[in-house]
Amino acid sequence: MKTRRGSRRFTNYMRKSKLYTGGGDKGMTSLIGGYRVPKTHPRLEAYGTIDELNAFLGLLITETDDRATQDLLHLIQSKLFDAGAYLATDPSRMGHKIESRITDDSIKRIEEAIDRTESGLPEMKSFVLPGGTRAVALAHVCRTICRRAERAIFRLSETEEVEGNLLVFINRLSDLLFVIARRECVLKKGEEIFWNNSCT
Repeated sequence: MKTRRGSRRFTNYMRKSKLYTGGGDKGMTSLIGGYRVPKTHPRLEAYGTIDELNAFLGLLITETDDRATQDLLHLIQSKLFDAGAYLATDPSRMGHKIESRITDDSIKRIEEAIDRTESGLPEMKSFVLPGGTRAVALAHVCRTICRRAERAIFRLSETEEVEGNLLVFINRLSDLLFVIARRECVLKKGEEIFWNNSCT
């Protein structure tokens, strides 16, 4: 089988590379471009939380039987990978404009998915508690991690330039995960658990 020269070089690089380098043993790590920062840097908190969210979305995908939801979440995982790469790059060190690849169309697609998913759900008359089925609970876990990622990115934006579209996308994603949780409950014929405000 013929392979392109670039592909062979990449394969050889992967064969020679080591997973561990020892470079981060003293609390420093490299951003894209090679610039080193402390592992406590807000930029790492931002893209690390995006990575965590992406991992939990992978788990959610294995728990839902709905193909449309699986396909949508796979697309979102790719977008989050783009977002993570963007956040892992300090534009002031690159000498050229860095883009997140989160476009207006990316946001529109999330909003359309929210509207489409929500249209088939029963009216919500009280706050919903996480749980009911494993998929529902996982969707809520993803939602809360998404909110934490949003806070981390906003925190980064206080000192660094961050694209507005990325912040909007993450905000809409948490809303989408909420309606996915509700839809999973309907699909699995589970009963939503409502907040009991009379508990003492």
